[in-house]
Amino acid sequence: MRIFLTGATGFIGSALVAELIKAGHQVVGVTRSEAGAEALAAAGAEVHRGTLEDPEGLRDGAAKAEAVIHTAFDHDFSRFAENCEKDSRVIAALGQALAGSDRPLVITSGVGVGSPGHGELASEDVFNASHPNPRIASELAGNALLEAGVNVSVVRLPQVHNPVRQGLITPLIEIVRQKGVSAYVGEGRNRYAAGHLLDAARLYRLAVEKRQPGARYNAVGEEGVEVRAIAEVIGRGLNVPVVSIAPEQAAEHFGWMAMFAPMDLPASSALTQARLGWQPTGPTLIADLEAMRYDA
Repeated sequence: MRIFLTGATGFIGSALVAELIKAGHQVVGVTRSEAGAEALAAAGAEVHRGTLEDPEGLRDGAAKAEAVIHTAFDHDFSRFAENCEKDSRVIAALGQALAGSDRPLVITSGVGVGSPGHGELASEDVFNASHPNPRIASELAGNALLEAGVNVSVVRLPQVHNPVRQGLITPLIEIVRQKGVSAYVGEGRNRYAAGHLLDAARLYRLAVEKRQPGARYNAVGEEGVEVRAIAEVIGRGLNVPVVSIAPEQAAEHFGWMAMFAPMDLPASSALTQARLGWQPTGPTLIADLEAMRYDA
């Protein structure tokens, strides 16, 4: 297929370009920069210059494709809710380009929106339109397209990792560098679901090939890694103390990340594995954190 891919030079997108081309697909990758264009060309992809701030330009690129995968997202989490609304506008524009056809659109969300309640295992079949997680805006936009007849499916991401980046844990590591301690909230027993980068890339490919309207998939390799264990391995890597922070101190210590620090976000991929024949095989989150170069 000729696949239009947003976020093609990002963390997940770069791995997905290689995964799609290896499987025989033609990739048209979106980038905003000359360096990104050069990287895509070197990887064997065509280049489409565009940004999330220009959804109409993305719509025009998507109109020429046989399938669309949307992985781009503005990761300024200090403006998380605003960026989720921006994402919903991009999804609406991409869907307009595919209206009246069966061409698939795979969008991106987070596993947290599949949680039925704090600490409960998130699953693919949970869809709560009034979920408090701002990322629900992406799925609401996708659901509106689905109701209009567009072939939309969703990949929900956990903390996606390799030894270089680890989702929300990457900015957490920067906070540890600044504060000189590796902290967790309370007992640190809250959990983050996790998945390896290459497993996530393979899941996106399988999802776009499956072309199943309305499907939701969780890119989860580990259902829940305790935040205290994460803090401990970061503490060893940076050679700083590991400490507990009281809930009332979280905002001062973690800044914008205080909203995520105490969250308990376990998630399952059992239905994804059964429906797609996808099996996560990558290293664990802790293994990648242990393999990371903290002095780099």
